[in-house]
Amino acid sequence: MCQMKIMQDKDGQQELVMEDVAQLEVVEEGIRISTLFEEPKLIPGVAIKTIDFLSGKTMLQAK
Repeated sequence: MCQMKIMQDKDGQQELVMEDVAQLEVVEEGIRISTLFEEPKLIPGVAIKTIDFLSGKTMLQAK
């Protein structure tokens, strides 16, 4: 199973948002992420900047 780390670019710094993310959904409000055992989390006002499949990281940035 391949789970991702979700990072957010804030003022040039990479901030960890959530680890072991099993699902990422793009919604009108932003990005909804969820793990296997936690409730989904909505990150408003962001878009996907990059996805690095090799390192298992997704970088978000403000819209």
